[in-house]
Amino acid sequence: MVPELNAVISKIFSNWPRKIVALILAVIIWLIVNQTLISTRTINNVPIRVINLPPGKTLEGIQTNGHLVKKLNLTVTGNKTIIEELSSYDLEVILDVADKPDEFMGIISKKNLSSLNPEIDLSKVIKRVQYPSFIVRMTNLVTEQIPVIITKPIGEAPRGYQFLDIWPYRLLLTVQGPEDTLKRLKEKELRLTLNLNEVKKSQLDALDHDEQEVISFFVPDYWKQIRVPSLGDAPISIDDPKAKLLRIDFIRSRFSPLNHAIPVSLFFPIETLNKLNPDTIQLAESTLLKKIHGQGVIQIPLLVNGVGPRFLNLIEKKLQIEIIVIPQAKQEVLSWNLQLVNPRQLEDQYVQAFNGELVDPDILLLAPVLREEYLRNRFRSYVNRLQLFKIDETKLNLSVSLKKNLITIEEIDSSVNMTTPSKL
Repeated sequence: MVPELNAVISKIFSNWPRKIVALILAVIIWLIVNQTLISTRTINNVPIRVINLPPGKTLEGIQTNGHLVKKLNLTVTGNKTIIEELSSYDLEVILDVADKPDEFMGIISKKNLSSLNPEIDLSKVIKRVQYPSFIVRMTNLVTEQIPVIITKPIGEAPRGYQFLDIWPYRLLLTVQGPEDTLKRLKEKELRLTLNLNEVKKSQLDALDHDEQEVISFFVPDYWKQIRVPSLGDAPISIDDPKAKLLRIDFIRSRFSPLNHAIPVSLFFPIETLNKLNPDTIQLAESTLLKKIHGQGVIQIPLLVNGVGPRFLNLIEKKLQIEIIVIPQAKQEVLSWNLQLVNPRQLEDQYVQAFNGELVDPDILLLAPVLREEYLRNRFRSYVNRLQLFKIDETKLNLSVSLKKNLITIEEIDSSVNMTTPSKL
């Protein structure tokens, strides 16, 4: 066995200089052949960067970094080894629009390709480029103010607080971009929706002072950004001077008693007066409703929640329940709503009350015109959320029915879902 092994080893190492030369030549030949192998491959979503835009001109879909939203699928031919490893992250198309007309056919050769990978020299790798034909259209670069509507926020208010309102409702965003794009944006408007979940209870607790009716959380600057995909990927900060006033108003979750009984009135539509009218329809007394000199009133103790004391003191004598005397289909059930008597006058009085006693520092900072606008919006927010609750802090639900020309008001279980609202 040993002699045979020695013979094999002797054969391997015999003429070893020639064998080493042969191995080196084989490697050299392989490298030369490998470098000369040609391959064709399609690379999808190659970015396009525009350079040398003439002053006052731009392109549809161009972003702040000079890249177009549109991307190209390129079919490249070149060195097989490197071509097979290329991806859209390794290269970009450079589109030079200097001295070009407003509309021209895009032409791409390997000279238009730029390597994003420092280890790849595209000029030595790529031999030919094929691409789908495309037209480049330049348009006027204009500056516009685009309306931004601040929508009702999502999420939940921190424990112990209720969301009241947002103000201002509308801001302006100054942007530059293609004329047609900005025209469409201006017609459509933009939307900004804030998230109440991002407001911490500790933040509101720090702002909560006894003399303040409302806790105003001023929106931080990094919230006041909006994405406009047609103008780029990066969010744009809202530069409207009124943006510094943007706030989310909260009110403490606190029940307050109503100190006055609530009158009940009947509304008879003109078209049904022949059958339903004050001469034939009357309110029936019940455990809920009593008549005082012929006027029906709700006399059980009632509460309201989530309104300011100034608002409540102003309106509690001007509340009434109105019953609409039109029976619903196949049922003698009537709808009802809670109303303010002369709400416009009450709104004016609310604004005047604050102007006469400005104890809220956040309101004091506002210019008189903005202060009035803000207070009117606050009053209307209170009105929109005004609801009645029973002494056990459950919602007041009433069943109003018409039987034999008598309207009867009864209290029903708060868990029952009624279609007749108990708010304004």
